[in-house]
Amino acid sequence: MMNSVSKFIRELRLKNHLSQDYVADYLGLSRPTYVLIEQGKRELTVTEARKLASLFGLTLEQLLGGTPSGPKVVLEKAESYGHTEKPGIRIVMKRANVKKFKEVLLYVLNKIGAQPNIGETALYKIFYFIDFDYYEKYEEQLTGARYIRNHHGPTPVEFKNITEEMEKNGEIESVKSKYFQYPQKKYLPLREPDLRFLSAQEIKHIDEVLARLADKNARELTEYAHSDTPWLVHRDGEIISYETVFYRDHEHSVRNYEDEL
Repeated sequence: MMNSVSKFIRELRLKNHLSQDYVADYLGLSRPTYVLIEQGKRELTVTEARKLASLFGLTLEQLLGGTPSGPKVVLEKAESYGHTEKPGIRIVMKRANVKKFKEVLLYVLNKIGAQPNIGETALYKIFYFIDFDYYEKYEEQLTGARYIRNHHGPTPVEFKNITEEMEKNGEIESVKSKYFQYPQKKYLPLREPDLRFLSAQEIKHIDEVLARLADKNARELTEYAHSDTPWLVHRDGEIISYETVFYRDHEHSVRNYEDEL
């Protein structure tokens, strides 16, 4: 009989659009053996539980306790804005930042959204590098999004709330597809971006990031993000601090510090 932990694991897998084959392979198990875990007919080993917790961006305690990870995200209509470094606390994104995030997403989708390698996971990483590279170069935020560290790399915590709102408003459409043998969620733009909300400097920066990274697939982008200092110095489930970009290595740094000496 399915217990609370096995039910929670199944819910997490479905929420993250992962197949049983994918999770079984990640754990080093056969699919029938993994199915027994979801059915509550086989107990997890400690190693398997730790791997699953990492996969879903949870602590071991959160996985075994059935507690969702990450902060509650609210897209405020008011101009107030607060954030936290601790998951589980409310994050409020002010309306001006929501509007800019939408226009950046539409700009990116109109540029590269049709490419077969650009699904939701790849977009997470593209947005991460757009925001963190911009902060390193100009010491100010572009979209104001917050990113959480999980197994798949940096993930913008406001992304799902904003895309759901955009779908409801007829600005984008989500479709399920496959990239090679892997399930993929893509977003199609249903309108052009309003460039009045983006400066010439911001557009130039976004174009540079896309020129550098848009041909990489989700796995390549994830590996690249996993070797970036902001991801390395945080633990799973933590909000990634923008300030850590100033400790990047040469492979990831986009700012020429020697010119400033």
